Amino acid sequence: MRKLSFFIQHSARHIQYDILIFMTKPSQESSASIIALNRKAEHQYFIEKRLEAGLALLGWEVKSLRAGQGQISESYVIIRKGEAELLGSVITPLLSASSHVESEPARTRRVLLHRREIDLLQGLITRKGYTLIPLRLYWKKGFAKIELGIAKGKKQHDKRATLKEKEWKRHKERLSRKISRSKP
Repeated sequence: MRKLSFFIQHSARHIQYDILIFMTKPSQESSASIIALNRKAEHQYFIEKRLEAGLALLGWEVKSLRAGQGQISESYVIIRKGEAELLGSVITPLLSASSHVESEPARTRRVLLHRREIDLLQGLITRKGYTLIPLRLYWKKGFAKIELGIAKGKKQHDKRATLKEKEWKRHKERLSRKISRSKP
């Protein structure tokens, strides 16, 4: 909260006006806007780069996503005929969906990217052995967006090393908390 004061001269008198301004921090991204996360992605892949893309959805899919009925844990993106497509994602239709529309929960959905981005991704996938995986599905200014990761698969020993690293970080945090609590 900030207080703004200013003076106005009114018929040979100075009148002070105080205005209270309530300021909020600009919101980064609220957790309510996230629809679905791919928690396995960090464990199974080395994420080299992240990029944001749109999704071409039908009306019933948008309603279902607003209700939080999306799942991307087993999905991946392929590039076919110059278009990026999301395969394996499931959007469960609502029970109150209209009866005249036949809903297909696991259909292939178009990923909206610029031509240059598609060409770059095509080159990375075919030549360097990368794969495109969705990391999270979220709302941004009323539009459904998907965060894609350009990733390379981890070997079993890499996964074990990552787990050991995480456990060591947790252990260090616990020790530092114990030490800070024990000091007077």
